Amino acid sequence: MDGEASKRDAAPRSEPARVDNPEAQAIAARHDGVYRGDIDGLRAIAVLAVVAFHAFPSSVPGGFVGVDVFFVISGYLISGLIRKRIVEGRFTFADFYVRRAKRILPALLLVLAACYVFGWSTLLPGAFAKLGKHTAAGIAFISNFALWSEAGYFDTSAMSKPLLHLWSLGIEEQFYLIWPLALWWASRWRRGALVMVLAIGTVSFAINLATVESAAVAAFYSPVSRFWELQLGCLMAVLAENTQTKAMSRVVAEALSIAGAFALIFAIIFDEQVGYPGRWALLPTGGACMLIASGSQSWLGRHVLSNRLLVGIGLVSYPLYLWHWPLLSFASISAFGTPSVGVRVGLVLASIALAVATYFFVEKPIRFGTRLRHKIAALAAVSLVLATVGVATFLAGGVPSRFPANIRALADFKYEDKTDARYANCWLDDYQPFDAFAQDCTDLSSARPRVVVWGDSHAARFYPGLAAVLGDTVALSQFTRSGCPPVVDLGNELCHRTNAWVVSQIALIRPDTVVLFAYWPRYTRNWASDDAKRHLFATIDALHAAGTRKVLVMGPAPQWKAELPELLYRASSRNPHGVPDRLATDLDPRVATADTELRHDLEGRDAAYFSVRNFLCTEEGCLTHTPEGVMSLTTYDYGHLTTAGAAFITREIAAEQMVP
Repeated sequence: MDGEASKRDAAPRSEPARVDNPEAQAIAARHDGVYRGDIDGLRAIAVLAVVAFHAFPSSVPGGFVGVDVFFVISGYLISGLIRKRIVEGRFTFADFYVRRAKRILPALLLVLAACYVFGWSTLLPGAFAKLGKHTAAGIAFISNFALWSEAGYFDTSAMSKPLLHLWSLGIEEQFYLIWPLALWWASRWRRGALVMVLAIGTVSFAINLATVESAAVAAFYSPVSRFWELQLGCLMAVLAENTQTKAMSRVVAEALSIAGAFALIFAIIFDEQVGYPGRWALLPTGGACMLIASGSQSWLGRHVLSNRLLVGIGLVSYPLYLWHWPLLSFASISAFGTPSVGVRVGLVLASIALAVATYFFVEKPIRFGTRLRHKIAALAAVSLVLATVGVATFLAGGVPSRFPANIRALADFKYEDKTDARYANCWLDDYQPFDAFAQDCTDLSSARPRVVVWGDSHAARFYPGLAAVLGDTVALSQFTRSGCPPVVDLGNELCHRTNAWVVSQIALIRPDTVVLFAYWPRYTRNWASDDAKRHLFATIDALHAAGTRKVLVMGPAPQWKAELPELLYRASSRNPHGVPDRLATDLDPRVATADTELRHDLEGRDAAYFSVRNFLCTEEGCLTHTPEGVMSLTTYDYGHLTTAGAAFITREIAAEQMVP
């Protein structure tokens, strides 16, 4: 995430300056000892793009590419440093990794400790356990693997993970576990380094292209599909060795800098909504390469990238990257959503202030100066303690003993959401083929009325309630897929193919009732689209044509702005009467709008409508738990029904004879 700092103490300046201090030479942004402020300026643009994207994603939709620029810079600087020391006969692996530890660990350990302390007082056990896991993973530089393993439909949102951004640091340090050895070995041959760079980079880029569509999460987090970005920087360093004595013409330098700037700006401003990294990542990484190549020989390099302000930000880019995301994440957790613009601006300014303080009072004193053995020993000790605490926190389930006994059960609420909903068998995810439903998803029993439940993940979570209440009296079939509404020709291509297959199965089943359930506001704007209504009406007609006697459309269930256990915990801590039966705040208003529109639109249609919202909600708020008790919550997250909640609704539907 950082590369090596390209300057030590000297004030930024627009022209290159000879750096005589031995330590500064070792980390100089050009490998012959000449300081290049333009690379610090490029680093500043990269970190500002990332910070802007995280704080204001709609304004800077492509700002995430700043991470890719960091990869290129890091590969360029560190490969050049290693090659220089190998040529001079001064390279040792111990020296390299000691320098990395002094560069990476001081700021990282400070941020991890701060996040843990703040999380102790603010996070529920589940979230705090995950923070402990991510703390240990961050110290071990395997955050990308930890996050990769968690990815899935029911993974918590990005904003609820204060250490999410450490995935890139993990990839970078994994690269530097193998690259120094590979570069040292390849340096035995005249063109060995160049061949090694091209070979590793080509294979990595090919893997990136092969997986970006079929395994998007793997392509994003896997080091093997990301190493090519660091290898671009390595290639620049290797090529620079052969061109140092050849001055680049002014015209070529200016052309490269302009092209690189346009490529980088375009990548930052525009988001093409394509698989990433993929081919799209060539734009920011290629732009970074062109800007590095043109360097201080171009007008942009001398007067823009070497600007004092940009160079100053570049110097603190690493601690700025570390601080900004936890501040935004904890603010989002506290606000149950995106904080106001003013708050986000304040958090960005606070992260800059913390970065500057970290750089001057933590990073520099440890990186430079004497008493090296003591510093390394201290860093190792703190790392071990933090990693141990993180693992212990994870194994302890987030330390629920932090909470008062009367609300501890609620604070530690856990729910197994997939087994009774037949996940991966009758509830498909977006990685499964359109016809991957298991054979037992279809019940063709003729002695009982046949009922089909069809919809998205919300319908999947409704199935256990239907099965619990009506399982002995009806033949129940389930066709549910995450992110797909039960409407023909609505949604993505996978939804289209899945829904067409479901309709064909329903024609074989000829059910007495088909239950359509989904989080309707997700698929169109408040369900106000005439196109969406037309497709819904066509679906109802198709179901009747396929032999369905009754179509029951379930309105959207209440949606909370955060996980219901967390909302109830916070409400309980302020309520002397304990867990409230209903909550009127922190509800998604789109549900009420969609519910009203759906009910109105289905009047006169050959379909029954059941308002889940009207059943669970009154003017006093929406029901938080069923009559069975406080721990029988109606939902376990922002809106997916628990089995108890689904059964509670099913009993009401059965009472009204809407299902045979």
